[in-house]
Amino acid sequence: MGRVRGGFIKVAAATPRVAVADCVTNAKRIGTLICQAAEEGVSIISFPELSITGSSCGVLFTQSSLLKSAEMALSRLLMIPEPIVSVVGMPVLYNSHIYDCAVVFAEGVIYGVVPKSYSNDPIFTAGRGTENRYITLCEQMVPFGSDLIFSIDGVKFGIEIGDDCRQIITPSAEIASAGAQVAICMDAKEEYSQSYNALTKGVAHHSAAICGGYIYCSAAVGESSTDFVYAGAAVVAERGEILAERERFIRTNALTITDIDVEAIEHARLSDHKTTLCDCYRVLELIQTIAPSPIVRKVNPAPFIPKDSDGCREVIELQAMGLAQRLEHTHCNKVVIGVSGGLDSTLALIVLVRTFDMLGLDRKGIVGVTMPGFGTTGRTYNNAITLMQELGITLREVSIRAACEQHFKDIDLDPNDRSAAFENSQARERTQILMDIANAVGGMVIGTGDLSESALGWATYNGDHMSMYNVNCSVPKTLVRALTSWAADNEQNERVKAALKDIVCTPVSPELLPADDKGEIAQKTEDLVGPYELHDFFIYHFVVNGFAPSKILMLANIAFEGSYDEEVIKHWLKVFIRRFFTQQYKRSAVPDGPKVTAVSLSPRGSWMMPSDAYSTEWLSDIE
Repeated sequence: MGRVRGGFIKVAAATPRVAVADCVTNAKRIGTLICQAAEEGVSIISFPELSITGSSCGVLFTQSSLLKSAEMALSRLLMIPEPIVSVVGMPVLYNSHIYDCAVVFAEGVIYGVVPKSYSNDPIFTAGRGTENRYITLCEQMVPFGSDLIFSIDGVKFGIEIGDDCRQIITPSAEIASAGAQVAICMDAKEEYSQSYNALTKGVAHHSAAICGGYIYCSAAVGESSTDFVYAGAAVVAERGEILAERERFIRTNALTITDIDVEAIEHARLSDHKTTLCDCYRVLELIQTIAPSPIVRKVNPAPFIPKDSDGCREVIELQAMGLAQRLEHTHCNKVVIGVSGGLDSTLALIVLVRTFDMLGLDRKGIVGVTMPGFGTTGRTYNNAITLMQELGITLREVSIRAACEQHFKDIDLDPNDRSAAFENSQARERTQILMDIANAVGGMVIGTGDLSESALGWATYNGDHMSMYNVNCSVPKTLVRALTSWAADNEQNERVKAALKDIVCTPVSPELLPADDKGEIAQKTEDLVGPYELHDFFIYHFVVNGFAPSKILMLANIAFEGSYDEEVIKHWLKVFIRRFFTQQYKRSAVPDGPKVTAVSLSPRGSWMMPSDAYSTEWLSDIE
């Protein structure tokens, strides 16, 4: 039971204050941290390189007194009854050579000793070449060598030490290729100005490279300051994201605890076709009885939204680059877009303007068409007109009222009917107008529908569902809003800026039903299908991570604590699952469009789903 529910394993990077060459004191501090971590439900705790002795002992490592003292200190640690798996560093004498080692133990049992693979230190022998060996340590015969991987309840981890992590091909890359989801780096790296920034970037990058979890801990305060300063860096990362890090320069013992999502790692490796290439490792099974514990890592409620403005700029540039390629390939210098004054068409228009400027084309080649209907409000209409006028594109206005009323007569539909036929006929009428105008001007219809609508099937088949190229197809609604807000903040034209800001604040609506008595939007999408911030969270973890609904619900409860209670989240999660499955047929016939986020639901890309799949198992899992 090493993992908590949901495929997580709780880990800790420990940085005890060091007493150089005082193994007894170091063992006491290590033991205290092991017990504290066990109380927190930690499954694996790692300490820095040579943590039992201190890393700055120099030639004292060759003294038999220090080597014996280190082994005696380990014996004391083996008396700790906690089931937590501990990884400590110490010098080990083997066949007349001294090795810089990691010792893995729990509840009195030493499971294995891993030597540092590469060593530039004249005192320590490199561990390469020690495969398939055994060693007697603390009166136990245990596996010894650089070929060890440890497994707890199916979660595999391996170890690299010090300069191992700075090699061209690192041991952690090799153990990841052999199936380990987590790598531990025990280090004793000195600190200097700006070094920590490079370290954290390196840890994040390395976790991304191995597509796994990476636990890094380095020597702390107390190491000799004869030539260097040590600050006790501790960083835990997962697939390129820093999960937790320790404040440096603390002069006391410290634990950095977080949860690594092993299930997400496994799904990512499967999705990216990362295969196990190396089978030259011994996998040692560890028995652990720690009960599942609550998740302590933070869960991002908006996983699609970039962390900074550069990320927003990049998304729009990617959209524009995709469209630019399509226009150049088809020798097309005119596009047609329906501009409603809503979020989606506004973002698409922003992308069109960026594309035309990038290609050096006249913005008049962008034909913006506003098509007021039965539900159009003055707010959205005025914003649409303002944007088109101020951005310098060609503006056309075509009312769909008369055409729809004629169509209602043709199909014998009561004009007071407010069924799907009443709504969808308007969407299809607008699409017909755009397609025919495109034919007339020799242009291409640009779609505006977003990823959230595609996932939920919230589109009229062969209406707003269809276009000749859709720039928003992998942009979810929450990101559409964020990108539009970013564009407003960076807009120089005050009228455009004001319109964009108002659009960001406008309720999402297809405006297919008449406005209320005050002339305001009566048909609000989120009242019908649910909050987009929830659905986008569901989309990300369902598609990107392949999580079961029960795990998505668990994560959503953490991410949206204080905003939605569990029953509300569960209700909309059921809605999402039902709609996602039943509306796949719409996604099987979507136009081309660029993948600019982690998710694309194009049937020609990474999402090849049958339209007739049942959602029964997924709905049952929620309960």
